[in-house]
Amino acid sequence: MKLAILLLSLVSVVAVAADDHSGHDMPAPPAAQTPASGPAPAPVVLPAPTDAERAAAFPDMGGMKMREHMSDDPLTVLLMLDRFEARDTRDGAALSWGANAWVGRDFNKLLLRTEGERINGRVVDAELAAFWARPVSRWWSQVIGARHDFEPRAARSWLALGVDGLAPWHIHVQATGYLGEQGRTALRLETEYEMLLTNRLILQPRAELNAYGKADRGRGIGAGLSDLDIGLRLRYELRREMAPYLGVSWLNRFGNTADVVRLDGGKSNELQVLAGLRVWY
Repeated sequence: MKLAILLLSLVSVVAVAADDHSGHDMPAPPAAQTPASGPAPAPVVLPAPTDAERAAAFPDMGGMKMREHMSDDPLTVLLMLDRFEARDTRDGAALSWGANAWVGRDFNKLLLRTEGERINGRVVDAELAAFWARPVSRWWSQVIGARHDFEPRAARSWLALGVDGLAPWHIHVQATGYLGEQGRTALRLETEYEMLLTNRLILQPRAELNAYGKADRGRGIGAGLSDLDIGLRLRYELRREMAPYLGVSWLNRFGNTADVVRLDGGKSNELQVLAGLRVWY
């Protein structure tokens, strides 16, 4: 009996609690927040420049145009003594040189080249060439000019036409054809490459090949392939503009030129040890 009364009391309490919550609504989820919309900002209006501001931005150039002060093709000048070296030859101590210079702009330059050799204090070979150079592609320039070979051998003058530039793998190439007096022709090919062993130590292989269309006993050369000079120089750059070097050079004469040298009592080939200095300004 008591148990029945206890169960009825419990059911009554649960019913009352349910009635208390039946009048309360669950809160609605918050509404999505949307940015407030408004009028677009007004455009910024800059004031017109004053005469003083214009004068500061564009100063007086003294009658010259702005492009003349901001040229993408400036005038450049370079003088390079590429090879100034002492050699030990069969004929005695030799001093040889090879130098070039230019003045001009990227699209028009005047080039000067000279090379020669003294043996036992006496000049045995010397030449000077002048060229006008103009680019024909990104890496190549066409050169046209003249060359003069000086005494003590028979003096010769040549018209010259060639190319100068970089072949694949950054090999520097100079190839020049010559037309001389009395129908003489010649061809010279020069190549060199610079291998950076360190930032200052550079190994430079170099080769020069000469060929002639006809014999010229006054210059000691025969027709055809004449001579090949292959050198290897190791230089150390004290600074970029000055670098002493040591090296070796193998000189070989061919064909009719070798015959002329042997008739004069010389040897057609020899290996020479050399030491020199490379300087440029």
